[in-house]
Amino acid sequence: MKKTTSLISKKHYPILDGLRGVAAIMVVAFHIFEAHATSHLDQVINHGYLAVDFFFLLSGFVISYAYDDRWGKMSITDFFKIRLVRLQPMVIMGMIIGAVCFYFQDSVLWPTIHEVPIWRTFIVMLIGFTLIPLPISMDIRGWQEMHPLNGPGWSLFFEYIGNILYALFVRKFSNTALAVLVFLSGCLLIHLAVTSPNGDVIGGWSLEPAQLHIGFSRLLFPFFGGLLLHRIVKLTTIKNGFFWASLLTIAVLAIPRIGGSENLWMNGLYDSLSIIIIFPLIVFIGASGEVTGKYSTKICKFLGDISYPIYITHYPLIYIYTGWAVGNKPSFQEAFPFALLTLTGAILLAYASLKLYDEPTRLWLKQKMLTYKSAFITVK
Repeated sequence: MKKTTSLISKKHYPILDGLRGVAAIMVVAFHIFEAHATSHLDQVINHGYLAVDFFFLLSGFVISYAYDDRWGKMSITDFFKIRLVRLQPMVIMGMIIGAVCFYFQDSVLWPTIHEVPIWRTFIVMLIGFTLIPLPISMDIRGWQEMHPLNGPGWSLFFEYIGNILYALFVRKFSNTALAVLVFLSGCLLIHLAVTSPNGDVIGGWSLEPAQLHIGFSRLLFPFFGGLLLHRIVKLTTIKNGFFWASLLTIAVLAIPRIGGSENLWMNGLYDSLSIIIIFPLIVFIGASGEVTGKYSTKICKFLGDISYPIYITHYPLIYIYTGWAVGNKPSFQEAFPFALLTLTGAILLAYASLKLYDEPTRLWLKQKMLTYKSAFITVK
């Protein structure tokens, strides 16, 4: 019989789960409005892309909370197994959904099924299951994505890199060494944002030097900043924490473009300061708040449950919506029923994927792969 390690379950942060869901829904809305914008200067829900950086910070905070004090009883292999079980099933589902939608897509934006053989799509899907990034030469869509069947896979690729760096090296850092890393990463992020040709931190999804620079710059500060935040922060008690943290999250992601086309650096400064100052504040509020009401508890749980599934499965629907919007050029008023259908469909698809596939698959994988008992504690 395999030996197991039993640890007492830790306190859960339901508000942080709820905030993840709020941000995920904002991402879907951001991508829907993106199909109707002429550029990021005039897009509604203008800063929805910052949700990725918010997710990185949340991940760093929660991973530090869940694992920092368990390394004496947990191996690196245990940690990697736990993270694979948590993340990989929905990566696979997202790629399958992306392949199906790619095959049936019909728009002037995308190549037709006659231009991309099924066998090539199948190979791209199989590679996507592993999250190994594809070179631009293997792109089948034309957007130069490292995962052309499901674009948001790029952020999961960097999420895994953050996990690997944490497990192999950064978990051993003293708070001083970690603070130095976070400070330097913050400088890198600010430099990227204020010198960006577009005045923002958008990017990271291609396997080429400029995009990889963006991806690593977006990962390092928030992920390890979240780790440092958990290590040094002293939580307090904040009333209505979910309300205030959600309001701040929505405001940061929805605020119009700063500075216009004449002062692009101003928007870059907004991006970097949001990531460096406001997002840690939101996480602090969320971790310090309590959820006591029955309905608030249910809302946070629901939003937390669908947050990862909706993020990793919604984009194939966005490809379809964007192709339709660009091909037909409707006003947003004309497109509103289809936009609402896309948003609702993304939520329903996420919930169905969660209940019918992700939860049963993760339970089976835990029973087959994991001998470390604390792995059964849900870490989002």
